[in-house]
Amino acid sequence: MTARVSFRIILIVPLLLFAAAPLLAQTSRPAEGVEAGSTMPAGQWGPVFPWPVVAIHTHVLPDGRVASWERKDSVLTTETWLWNPKAPANFTKVMNPYASVFCSGHTYLPNGRLLVAGGHHFDDGDGEKTVTFFNGTAWTKGPDMNGGRWYPTTLALRNGDVVVVGGSQAGQQEAVPNPLPQVWQTATSTWRNLTGAIRSVPLYPLLLLAPDGRVAMVGPNPETAFLNTAGAGSWAPGPLASGGFRDYGSAVEYEPGKILLVGGGAPTATAEILDLNVASPKWVPTGSMKFARRQLNATILPDGRVLVTGGSSAPGFNNADGAVLESEIWNPATGKWTTMAAQRQRRLYHSTAVLLPDGRVLSAGGGMPPSPQGGDADHRNAQIYSPPYLFRGARPIIASAPASVTFGQTFTIQTPNASSIRWVTLVRLSSVTHAFNQSQRFNRLTPTLGIRDVTVKAPARAACPPGPYLLFLLNNLGVPSEGKVIFIK
Repeated sequence: MTARVSFRIILIVPLLLFAAAPLLAQTSRPAEGVEAGSTMPAGQWGPVFPWPVVAIHTHVLPDGRVASWERKDSVLTTETWLWNPKAPANFTKVMNPYASVFCSGHTYLPNGRLLVAGGHHFDDGDGEKTVTFFNGTAWTKGPDMNGGRWYPTTLALRNGDVVVVGGSQAGQQEAVPNPLPQVWQTATSTWRNLTGAIRSVPLYPLLLLAPDGRVAMVGPNPETAFLNTAGAGSWAPGPLASGGFRDYGSAVEYEPGKILLVGGGAPTATAEILDLNVASPKWVPTGSMKFARRQLNATILPDGRVLVTGGSSAPGFNNADGAVLESEIWNPATGKWTTMAAQRQRRLYHSTAVLLPDGRVLSAGGGMPPSPQGGDADHRNAQIYSPPYLFRGARPIIASAPASVTFGQTFTIQTPNASSIRWVTLVRLSSVTHAFNQSQRFNRLTPTLGIRDVTVKAPARAACPPGPYLLFLLNNLGVPSEGKVIFIK
């Protein structure tokens, strides 16, 4: 297998002073109480503002802050930078002294700690075997994996464990894959080897959780495969996708068991969906984007739609000449894409996008050597997108909600807007790199309306791996509240 080496793209960015950052909370956020008819159907991007690193890896922490890091060569440590959307002028740095976690895999454990598997052991292709954990304050080290992993993917399982698949363990010119999947056993803090599931897979495989508990590998290869993590593990074949090899495309689980696969490859504008809830699932084409995209990011929004940002429509691994600035939103109810407002910066290889607790989307990064075709500069900056739903009227308010609930539990959310609430949604916290969010997923709950509260039932374990989620109320106009972090246990 030929290694996809660590190319980086770089974008030319206006230089902004950190002193201007306090204005961002005002200029990038739509005003509350906008009249329902005063919509901005394309949404709105705020100003570009400085970011201390190229945000190659970006995560929304349970306390609402954002953590990110970039590539650092010739070191086995990582500078982790933390940013608070409510105090946007301030960045703080926390060192990971244990590993260079550039090109690692990562997702959230049930208690909200970020598990980070593998990384960069000095050279591209040489994977780290280290696993580290971040609790928002400090890094700790866990037991090593069986071998190095550079470009692995992690996925939270429905029992709270985490599977890590793939990655390169050695090889600067030709990647030597790590073919042994492993499961991090949360209860015992140990690794379990899936010796019955040894298989070489592409770097950063697209992994999502099937309703039956298996792991669905839906890309970049068109041949879907299912990994059973029970016992020694095993693989089983799945349906064939029609879009070809979608490297640096993306995939999201937009409803439990329902998957959207989009972009990547040559590149392509096509997208297809897979419903794993039916007896014989098959990939079915859905609407195509207006723009072909490779190196895109796909972000689930509080209303269940999917926002796609960045990428290039030009051929080649990372071609800045074809950079797409316009965003697009996919509506699962219609299968159609709608073109949205354009960013000011190119966001290509090593860019990231995450859903913030307030319902906006942070788009950042892009860059690091070598330069892309067409030339560019490292993007140590970010921009925030306000989707159209933030311009349709006043937002519902979550006055109070439980900090945690158990699977299937009925619970109550206090709100002065109870009579107008239509949906309650859960979006798992983001943990994204290299065009794929390894943590996000979506659940929609139907509320029972009270006078000043709404009551809902937490999802079943099969539809919702344990961990931290953003809880949103959506009213009859589709306007979401600000999200509140809730743990599903």
